[in-house]
Amino acid sequence: MIRPSTKHSATINTISISILLVPVLLALVLGCARTVVKHESDNAGGYLSPLEIVAADGGKTLYIAAHTASSIIEYDTSTKRIARTISLPEHPTGLALSRDGGTLFASGGVSDGRVFLIDRKSATVTGEIPVGHTPGTMVVSPGDTMLYVLNRFDNSISVVDMRKKEELLAAPLLREPIAADITPDGRYILVANHLPSGERLYDYVTDGGILMIGSYISTGYFQGSREAYASAGVVLVYDTRYHRLAELISLPNGATDLRGLTISPDGRYAYVTHIIGRYHLPTTQLERGWVSVNAMSIIDIKHLELVNTVLLDDLDHGAANPWGIQCTQDGAYICITHSGTGEVSVIDRYALHERLNAVARGDTVGASTSPSTVQTDLTFLTGIRKRVSLNGKGARGIAVTDGHVYTAEYFSDSIGMFAIDDGVPGAVESIQLGPEKPLTAERAGEIYFHDAGLCFQQWLSCATCHPDGRADALNWDLLNDGIGNPKNTKSLLYSHRTPPVMITGIRDRAETAVRAGFHFIQFTAVDEEIACALDAYLKSLEPVPSPYLENGRESAAAKRGRKVFEKAGCADCHPSPLFTDLASYDVGTGAGVDVGRPFDTPTLVEIWRTKPYLADGRADTMYDVLKNFNQYDIHGFTQKLDAEEIGDLIEYVMSQ
Repeated sequence: MIRPSTKHSATINTISISILLVPVLLALVLGCARTVVKHESDNAGGYLSPLEIVAADGGKTLYIAAHTASSIIEYDTSTKRIARTISLPEHPTGLALSRDGGTLFASGGVSDGRVFLIDRKSATVTGEIPVGHTPGTMVVSPGDTMLYVLNRFDNSISVVDMRKKEELLAAPLLREPIAADITPDGRYILVANHLPSGERLYDYVTDGGILMIGSYISTGYFQGSREAYASAGVVLVYDTRYHRLAELISLPNGATDLRGLTISPDGRYAYVTHIIGRYHLPTTQLERGWVSVNAMSIIDIKHLELVNTVLLDDLDHGAANPWGIQCTQDGAYICITHSGTGEVSVIDRYALHERLNAVARGDTVGASTSPSTVQTDLTFLTGIRKRVSLNGKGARGIAVTDGHVYTAEYFSDSIGMFAIDDGVPGAVESIQLGPEKPLTAERAGEIYFHDAGLCFQQWLSCATCHPDGRADALNWDLLNDGIGNPKNTKSLLYSHRTPPVMITGIRDRAETAVRAGFHFIQFTAVDEEIACALDAYLKSLEPVPSPYLENGRESAAAKRGRKVFEKAGCADCHPSPLFTDLASYDVGTGAGVDVGRPFDTPTLVEIWRTKPYLADGRADTMYDVLKNFNQYDIHGFTQKLDAEEIGDLIEYVMSQ
C-alpha cells in the first residue's frame, strides 16, 4: 500500500490610524463585561452543525451530516419531518450514496480516519473501513466497484475495493485534498486542493539586478525589496485506470481556500469554488474586491485545462466564502452556497458558456474584452446569475434534485430549501433539525468569525484569510509594519496564549489584533460583545494531531529528532509545550525594508499544517528553514548536522 507520510493611495496616514485605533483601545480598556452569550462551562452546546447533505430516492429523502452531533439525520422532504437519526462514533465529515442506492457512506475520524457503511433500509452501521488522516469527500465509481476517499491531512486519496471492503492503496496528492467529483465514465477524478502547495519563487530587486530565490537558495542574507511571487491553488486529475496523476491544472494567481468541485452531468466541464486573494496589493481598501474576491473556475475535462475564472461578487456587494457547488440534474444551472453571506448563487450554465465562448472569439461581453479580463470583471455574471438569500446561517453542503435546492446551514442547525422553476428561485424555507440552543461564547464567536456581514460590502470574513482558524498560504501587505513588505499569514491557533502577535509583534496581544483587524482589514467597527465572542472562539481552537505521528505517538525518528532539537539549540527559543519563548529576534531572514528587523518567535505547534515558512513565506519546506535559509546558523546550529540528523529533526518538528 502506498501511503505518503506525508484604490486609494497606498500611503498610510499616521493620524488616521491613530484615530481608528481609539475605539480599539477603548474596547480593550472596557474589556468583555457586556457580553451576554453563555460560556461553554454554563452550557454544553449540543449543536448539530449540518455540514454535508445528499439526496436519495429522487429527492424524497435527504441525508444530513450533523457534524458536531456525530450523527446522520434522515429527512423526509414530502412530510418535512425527520424520519430517523443514525448515531456514529465520529463526527461525520463527508457523505456519499452508492449507485444502487442501498448504502450510505459516511467519513469521519482524524488520525484514525474511517468510512462507515450504513444500510439505508435498516439505518444501521454495518461496517467500517480504515482510511487516512481526516477523511472527507468521497466519490463512488460506476457499478459501485470502488470508493475513493480524500484524506485531507495525509494528502492522499484512498482507493477502496467495495467487494473486499478494504483500502487497496492510498495514492499521494498535493496539499489538503478537500473536494472531488468523478467523470460519468469513471475514468477521471478531479480533486481540489484546499491551499496552494507549489514551489515559492521570489523576485528580489538588488543593486546587481534581479536575484531569483526559490527553495534552492544558497545564501543567507538578502538586500533589496521584494517584487513579486506567484501562488495558486490547483486541481489534480487522478486517472482511475492507472492509479496515477494525469494532470495538474493551476488556477489563477492568488487562488486559495478551494472548497467545492462538481462535474456537469454531461461530463464536459468541472466547476470549482474558491477565493482569489489579491495579496500583491496593499490592503488599503475593500471596495470592488481590492483585497479579495470570490470565484468559480471552469475546467474543460476533454482537454484537461482551465477555461477561465468568473467572479461571483457584484460591483459593491461581495459573495463571500463560496463553499458547496452542484449542477441541476438537467445541467441547466449551477448552484453555489456562500457560507459568508448566507446565500445561494443560481447561474445559467448555458448562458455562462455562451459568454465565455464569445470572449474567446474576441467579442466583448460587458467589461470583458479578452479571456484574461474575465477574471477581474465584476459584471460578467450580470443577468445570468441570481443571488438567493437564505434564512439560516453558515450555508455549506448543497444537494440539488427534483427541481429543488437544499443547503446545510451549519450554524442554524437547519436546512434551507427552495424550488427552481426555469431558473427562477421560489420561496425560501429554513427547516430546523432540532430545538434551538443557547449560544455559548465560543459558538457565537465561531459564527462571527465566518460572517461576512460584519465586513464592509460583505467581501470577506475572518475565515477568508484564516480558513478553519489557520492560514491561507499567502503573503499579505497589511501595512502595520511598513509598505512593500508582505508577511506570511499566521495561524490563529494559540494566538491568545503566545503574545505578542503578528509576525513583527506589532500587536501586544491577540485581543488587540482581533479588534484592529476589523478596522484595517474589514473596514468596519464591531460591538465589543462580538469581539469578546471572537476571542472566546479563538481560545477554544485545539491542534489537530500531526499526520507524522504513528498511532498517536512520536516515531523512532522523531524521538531521535528530539535530541537533535536540543543539540542544535532549537529548544532555546522554542521550548515546549508552546514551542515559543514569546520573544523576538533578528534571525537574518529579513529582506528589503525588513533587513535587521526582529521577528516574533512562532509556535511550532501544528507547524506541519502552515507552510510556507519564515516571515515572507520564502521557505516551502522545513528543510529550507533549517538548511537553505540558515546558512550562518542564526536560528539553530543546523549547518553541521548530517542528513540523518536533519531528517530526524524535521520529523520531530513536524510531529508537534
